[in-house]
Amino acid sequence: MKYGEKSLRHELKYFINIHEYTYLKERLLNSLKKDKHGIVNDGYHVRSLYFDDLYNSAFNEKELGVFKRKKYRIRIYNIMDQLIKLEKKSKYGQYISKETINITKNEFYKLLKEENEFLIQSNNKIFQEFYIETKTKLLRPVVIVDYEREAYVLESGNVRITFDKNLRAGINSFDIFDENIAMKSIFDQSIMIMEIKYDAFLPSHVRNLLQIDRHDISAISKYVMCRKTMKYYK
Repeated sequence: MKYGEKSLRHELKYFINIHEYTYLKERLLNSLKKDKHGIVNDGYHVRSLYFDDLYNSAFNEKELGVFKRKKYRIRIYNIMDQLIKLEKKSKYGQYISKETINITKNEFYKLLKEENEFLIQSNNKIFQEFYIETKTKLLRPVVIVDYEREAYVLESGNVRITFDKNLRAGINSFDIFDENIAMKSIFDQSIMIMEIKYDAFLPSHVRNLLQIDRHDISAISKYVMCRKTMKYYK
């Protein structure tokens, strides 16, 4: 599906418990491949620093259910600096579009210190838009979102199924490379989030494997849940 020049993907989210996860995982193992980026049996660690503007637009628009919205984040994996992504994620109802550019660790720390002039020295669209947002809407870091992700993929339909576990909010730092950040769990560890992403179609055998018709789609935002938790630690 297209929205202007952007290619959109479906994104469905569900809360599941540990028993449902165990059952679904066993079914997926026989039909899908594990994500190649997983470094341990249960996947990999994801940490993102989210940004919001003076008006808390990303937070408020999600809470209000605005159809078209966006948010910016910097993401790393396994608390390593080999791959650091600056991402703009756009949402159109249940469809998503993601634009990504890699940055260096030095550039990350420049952004933390609001030394962002290097952004306009590039012709990259994400850099330029991010810079404009920092100047006109005072875009700034607001929360670290942290969890473990187990992912399964299927080439047909470009399907990606993830189980996000142990969701936490960083409460005393915006430095994503700080291994000693104080973390606050968002909910009980027996609860996790299943996400299903695909392009034009979800193959019927995957739909049957996941039994998604038995689950209620949830308007889940890890960002919003972590922001709400942060309110109690300011």
